[in-house]
Amino acid sequence: MLKIGIIGGTGLDDPKLLRDYENIEVNTEYGLPSSLITTGTIKRVPVAILARHGKSHTIWPTGVNFRANIMALKKLGCTHILATTACGSLRNRIKPGDFVFPDQFIDFTRKRDLTFFEDFSKEIKHIPMAVPFCTVLRKLLHITSKKLKIHSHATGTVVTIEGPRFSSRAESERFRLIGGDIINMSTVPEVVLAREAQIHYAVIAMSTDYDCWKDDEEPVSWSVIVKRMKQNASNVKKLMVETVPLIYKLNCNLCTS
Repeated sequence: MLKIGIIGGTGLDDPKLLRDYENIEVNTEYGLPSSLITTGTIKRVPVAILARHGKSHTIWPTGVNFRANIMALKKLGCTHILATTACGSLRNRIKPGDFVFPDQFIDFTRKRDLTFFEDFSKEIKHIPMAVPFCTVLRKLLHITSKKLKIHSHATGTVVTIEGPRFSSRAESERFRLIGGDIINMSTVPEVVLAREAQIHYAVIAMSTDYDCWKDDEEPVSWSVIVKRMKQNASNVKKLMVETVPLIYKLNCNLCTS
């Protein structure tokens, strides 16, 4: 049975949004996930919502137990994941308030558990990653965003850094030079682990700032991010509510292209 996992979760466990909801604890062989998982339905579609950084945003980016998060959703039967994330824009065309549905990533993390497959004595596992995000989910999100008149970008390369600090200006310029379009601290290894777990995965990236490469804009700060996230919260909810039933109706197979 198809069930949709939602990671990020800011405001998405609103009782007015979910029906028949409850908070449950799920333990995994990798430990506990970041939060209790809120299960319920959106327009009769089963969903499971997990707060990546904890319900009160208390977990720093590298402190997130990404493996436990993905495995907990897998144990609950999630076949698809929609992940929300704030991001900085590395391009003029991607303005604060825009949504981006990335199709590629560049990994600049250094300290994270990147795989479920650490024991090659049993079986060698090298997962293809040429097309890391589910193509069908991305298309559905983009089509729905246009229907809702939310300004969005169908493609983009997300650079994931370790955090919790933001980039230096030199780093920000470097990420632009190597092809980055947006930057965040959460997509890797989440996308990799979802692929290893054979779960469809797509990201709703909400642009909140221009990082620090743009001379005529204020450099990114946490207060700016929070302000823009609050402004975007209603659009995220609308996008989820409209997209979730489409995923259920389509029930796409695991996409690699």
